Amino acid sequence: MKRKPGLTETVSCTAMNEDVFTPECKFKESVFENYYVIYSSTLYRQQESGRAWFLGLNKEGQIMKGNRVKKTKPSSHFVPKPIEVCMYREPSLHEIGEKQGRSRKSSGTPTMNGGKVVNQDST
Repeated sequence: MKRKPGLTETVSCTAMNEDVFTPECKFKESVFENYYVIYSSTLYRQQESGRAWFLGLNKEGQIMKGNRVKKTKPSSHFVPKPIEVCMYREPSLHEIGEKQGRSRKSSGTPTMNGGKVVNQDST
């Protein structure tokens, strides 16, 4: 088979028009402490230490051998692609208190006040 430009291969999985998914193609995605993404093989590990094999690219953009890549090295760090960003406004403590106050008034159940049971209407 000829290599197509712009396609990469992972361990022995190739992106050259193959629809076969093998256990070698399965990677665990983790977010590293510097917010980069690292990929470790779910199938292969170091025999002696049990350390996972990581996916890495060298300076030329070629795949590095899994047993040579460490998760702390920049060759294994990938920029995450955000899926979707949702911006939510955080409620203030005042708004949270108002919502709780409304739900208490409408519930109609008695509450404890200093050990005494009091109705909502009498407070």
